[in-house]
Amino acid sequence: MASNKIQFRSIHELKDQSLNAKLAQKEFQNEIPVDEFLGDADKMNNSGTSRRDFLKLLGFSTAAVTLAACEAPVVKTIPYVVKPHSIIPGIPNYYASTYFDGFDFASVLVKTREGRPIKIEPNPAAKDLGKTNARAQASVLSLYDNDKVKQPQLDGSEAIFDKVDDEVIKALVAAQAANKKIVVLSHSYPSPTFKKLFGDFKTKYPNAELVTYDAYTYAAALDAAQEVFGNRALPVYDLSTSELVVSFQADFLGDYNASSLETSYAAARKPSEKMLRHVQVESNMSLTGANADERIIQKPSAVNKTLVEVYNAVVGAGSSDKVASEIAKELQAKGSKAVVFADGSKAAYVLAHLINQKLGSEAFTGKANLLKEYDHARFTEFLAWLNAGQVGVLVANNVNPIYSHAKGADFEKALAKVSTLIAVTDKKNALADKAKVIIPATHWLENWADIAPQTGAYSLIQPTIQKIYKSRQLEDSLLVWMNGKGNAANNYYEYLKANAPSILGGTSFNQALYNGFNAGNVTGNLSYTGGDAAKASSELKAFKASELELVLYTKTSMGDGTQANNPWLQELPDPITRMAWDNYLTISPKDAEKFKIENELNARMQLDGTVVNLKVNGVTIENVPVFIQPGQAEGSVGLALGYGKKGTGKIAETGVNAYPLFDGYNTVVSGVTIEIADADDHEFAGIQLQNTLMGRYEIAKEVPLETYLKGDVNEWNKPLTMETLKGTLPMGKVDLWDAFDDTDGPHFNLSVDLNSCIGCGACIIACQAENNVPVVGKDEIRMSRDMYWLRIDRYYSAKEKIEVKEGLDRGLDVPNLYDILIEPNESPDVIFQPVMCQHCNHAPCETVCPVAATSHGKQGQNQMAYNRCIGTRYCANNCPYKVRRFNWFTYNLNDKFDYNMNNDLGRMVLNPDVVVRTRGVMEKCSMCIQMTQATILEAKKEGRRIEDGELQTACSKACSTGAMKFGDMNDKSSEVRALYNDKRRYVLLEEIGTKPNVFYHTKVRNRKENNV
Repeated sequence: MASNKIQFRSIHELKDQSLNAKLAQKEFQNEIPVDEFLGDADKMNNSGTSRRDFLKLLGFSTAAVTLAACEAPVVKTIPYVVKPHSIIPGIPNYYASTYFDGFDFASVLVKTREGRPIKIEPNPAAKDLGKTNARAQASVLSLYDNDKVKQPQLDGSEAIFDKVDDEVIKALVAAQAANKKIVVLSHSYPSPTFKKLFGDFKTKYPNAELVTYDAYTYAAALDAAQEVFGNRALPVYDLSTSELVVSFQADFLGDYNASSLETSYAAARKPSEKMLRHVQVESNMSLTGANADERIIQKPSAVNKTLVEVYNAVVGAGSSDKVASEIAKELQAKGSKAVVFADGSKAAYVLAHLINQKLGSEAFTGKANLLKEYDHARFTEFLAWLNAGQVGVLVANNVNPIYSHAKGADFEKALAKVSTLIAVTDKKNALADKAKVIIPATHWLENWADIAPQTGAYSLIQPTIQKIYKSRQLEDSLLVWMNGKGNAANNYYEYLKANAPSILGGTSFNQALYNGFNAGNVTGNLSYTGGDAAKASSELKAFKASELELVLYTKTSMGDGTQANNPWLQELPDPITRMAWDNYLTISPKDAEKFKIENELNARMQLDGTVVNLKVNGVTIENVPVFIQPGQAEGSVGLALGYGKKGTGKIAETGVNAYPLFDGYNTVVSGVTIEIADADDHEFAGIQLQNTLMGRYEIAKEVPLETYLKGDVNEWNKPLTMETLKGTLPMGKVDLWDAFDDTDGPHFNLSVDLNSCIGCGACIIACQAENNVPVVGKDEIRMSRDMYWLRIDRYYSAKEKIEVKEGLDRGLDVPNLYDILIEPNESPDVIFQPVMCQHCNHAPCETVCPVAATSHGKQGQNQMAYNRCIGTRYCANNCPYKVRRFNWFTYNLNDKFDYNMNNDLGRMVLNPDVVVRTRGVMEKCSMCIQMTQATILEAKKEGRRIEDGELQTACSKACSTGAMKFGDMNDKSSEVRALYNDKRRYVLLEEIGTKPNVFYHTKVRNRKENNV
């Protein structure tokens, strides 16, 4: 008998049973003029139909997404009658390209699905230049930014390119006739073909000038290179054979020298008698300083004096400074195997270069890094033209000095003297608001271009998707304005293709495009030709010390702020402070006490902090939150650049803008005062607030190099044993269950080397992109509801810490002992430890799940069946590693979480191989099961064995230091099996018998008392 029950989907439908029909009628309120534009390219391009309506028509299906795929005409792809030859549904395509946004560079492979880019991978052919940081990994999400400028604008109203070009050409002709400057103001753009194109443009308009402007300028480094090498290019270093590196304020594992040295640094840090020793002299606790063997904390004025004394001692003039003498003694002992880095001012760079010249440092390769082109003198000349009213046309290529220049307000006033201001920009900003013409800038994934990053290297950029909006790259605009509208030569792809062979030599353009990264005819070798040490020393000594001194820096997540509207990067916790969604003033514990600044944890373990007004040489930034940072030099404070962008998107407005304090030259500033602001305490969003291991477990193990080299592993990594009825047994032999045979087929293990992990966070973003991990926002992070499948714990440890037993022996009661254990030392050591699901062979989560939603696979993966999970959270409670995440909310299609998953465009980044989870289920690391299964299936189809290195996870692929290695333990020749047999290997919480398939390698610190 049929049921008489009324079925309904909402209370509203129950009250009005005709609601469903009414909604169906209103699904498409406006008739979509399909017949008018389908098959007619001109009508389609000029149709008033919105993208939203078009996606409604297509139901956001596979065919809809493919509309944006390269060389996939709309007429063919809507019905898929003629399938694009390069697209097989369900199979990813990879395109070699180059990530460059004016600040960061990497040669990459772009993973696309059905024509849409969804993941950025390193290009192994490019070696060090193919390594991706967190910002490169996250840049794919910036492609799908819903806050972008979507259409050209003229005089504040939307327009078509035809009218815009008429206006611009008219303005260019008028400026040339009036003998006024035509200035293209662009970020650093080391593109040989662009330079040639601008030369052609200047032939058409002789008054044209190309001026480079970068928010984070590298001006001091470039000026120093000009003085020492006679070439305005940054030196390229290789640390792989170095045995000693001494750094003065230089964050060379971050954004120092326009590149990161993490790959060669990690190679040199392999434990051996010749392991690289790292000494860091700095004020802020930087990412590089956190990885140092010896960290010497000094305020900026003291760092400058120490650098001068080290130079004097190295060149033989001697020094009475004890610290400097010891450093110089080590440098002289290592000779050519040593290298010195410095940052903060031109003088610091000059002295570092001259010390390296004296040492004959092998780390100096002689190659030139060509990625930075800012010239302070040239930009000052441009400002003079601007203020004198000599600029007739200004084309600003994705730069905004109103935001990022110290004199941004003055620059804004001077723009009123420009006859025609053209903003080529991806988002609205203060400069675009004043522009007569706005041209939406293309994303690098929509571009054709080339880049010459360093001596002998040449990279191509190719589009991996058609332009999502009506955007146009600067080169295409210059061609139109130079040749006139409708000219057959207005094709930058053809222009690039014609010019590239002159740089490539014998390599064909198609082959070069396939490679992505190529050897090229790019010159610029460096050699020591000058350098005024006396002048540099005098300038460093003249740095005026003050009670408080400021160090401006860039975060690993935000960089110079180019991608400030990217929620993946805003939510990525800082590796040192573990705070997300903020920048803040870092201050030492002693100075915090002195200035009555507090950081307090409430009952929910949420951190609240004092807010101050920061004044530096007459410039005031109000309401700056303060974070008390162990390891910060007394008398110094630090503040990150790149935050506080207004009017470019709600995500980018996070934090305060520190650029008004940056003169474009010096990142260390004296004359700093702070006063407590009349504002409520700031609410921080912290991922990890505990400061030490509190003596309870050996989770992040470390050992001195000397002890490690002695060879007695029982001293520092003694195998754990347990007393049983059968006697003393190794922990791995004690078992409550019968083991099943897992030798048939692959058995996956992941190795994590704490000696190589620098805490950069690239693996976190790679995991987020691959596995559709949602952004939850600042409020939820503050509630400890982050959804990360992978975290990097940061542990502080004092050089001489009190162990629990020692404290009890000294008569300390438990409360006093606890206070000592959780209070970090003023100069703590730091260890970074990536933690994800450990994929235990005896997983505690599996035994408590009442619905068998989590189970163990034969390949060693702890698996989740999301549609079976009912959200009891028993598994999370029973997991000793705390790596499971509970979905408190539906993060997609939810206005409360209005990030990328709440709009059609943002969801285009989602990986179709991984389900988007819903509210009320548990989720965690899957060891990228979709990637391992794809590799296995491919090998099966080809009838061959899987080669070592083929099996990868998102985190192991993204790791530029090789800290993470993934592979098959049943392959006896595999790298992961060899790593398993290393004496540094251990597993987390071995004593509880979970038998993880993730294992770690003990960190080794090179702290020999005598390095001579």
